[in-house]
Amino acid sequence: MSQRDTLVHLFAGGCGGTVGAILTCPLEVVKTRLQSSSITFYISSVHLSAVNGASVTRVAAPGPLHCLKLILEKEGPRSLFRGLGPNLVGVAPSRAIYFAAYSTSKERMNRLLEPDSTWVHMVSAGMAGFTAITATNPIWLIKTRLQLDARNRGERRMSALECIRRVYQTDGLRGFYRGMSASYAGISETVIHFVIYESIKRRVLETRAAARMDQDGDTTRDASDFVCMMLAAATSKTCATCIAYPHEVIRTRLREEGTKYRSFLQTVSMVVREEGCKALYRGLTTHLVRQIPNTAIMMATYELAVYLLER
Repeated sequence: MSQRDTLVHLFAGGCGGTVGAILTCPLEVVKTRLQSSSITFYISSVHLSAVNGASVTRVAAPGPLHCLKLILEKEGPRSLFRGLGPNLVGVAPSRAIYFAAYSTSKERMNRLLEPDSTWVHMVSAGMAGFTAITATNPIWLIKTRLQLDARNRGERRMSALECIRRVYQTDGLRGFYRGMSASYAGISETVIHFVIYESIKRRVLETRAAARMDQDGDTTRDASDFVCMMLAAATSKTCATCIAYPHEVIRTRLREEGTKYRSFLQTVSMVVREEGCKALYRGLTTHLVRQIPNTAIMMATYELAVYLLER
């Protein structure tokens, strides 16, 4: 792939990620709060009777709408955009690195394996995910810390620079890479997503191209092609997210400030033991509501940018 092609995919990936991040930021904040072990927004308690007669309190998390309402009441609308700064700083390079690595890997894998096969898409998505995660994990850690920083109206909010300073003072450079093991586990979601997406995309474009050739011999893409790509992206992301979602909860727990969670497997074990298996899917509804349109917008923007730049 030429240098120009690489730059095209870098720019297109950055544009897609930025547009999606801005439009879906409030849902990202609600999702992160629901995934957290913090009881700041927990509103109901279930008292259980222990064997020795003592009472045990199990705190239950609110639903997405109630969490959204509490954020608006206690912190104000601005809190729904907490972490947007690091998100915008990170999403463009992250998606740019991801899509450039994906397209480069796919180009090389096509020479070694059957072109555009499932294995090509799986390996390419995996390599792209690993590259992007390793390069940008510190940015996402800061974003998560800011989103979890719940302050009442009028209270001074922690800035990104202050957050960076606190992470470094507490854990040193290693602190910026907390949760990376869970992110690596999340590569499985990316792989599943791109395998399904590429399969749907190829079939849709082949069908529509054949129909156009039968009609007037024109193979130029139109707006309906990009709508189809958005639907393909939404479908593939839904399937992948439902399968691999628990890594999202584990990653948020590992990134919490002063957390008792130390490693991926230890966190899984502790969450299941203390809160039950359902806790591994806390915030899934909000995540789907955010991720599906975000992915559809991102992929459609990416495809449109590539198409326009390569004309």
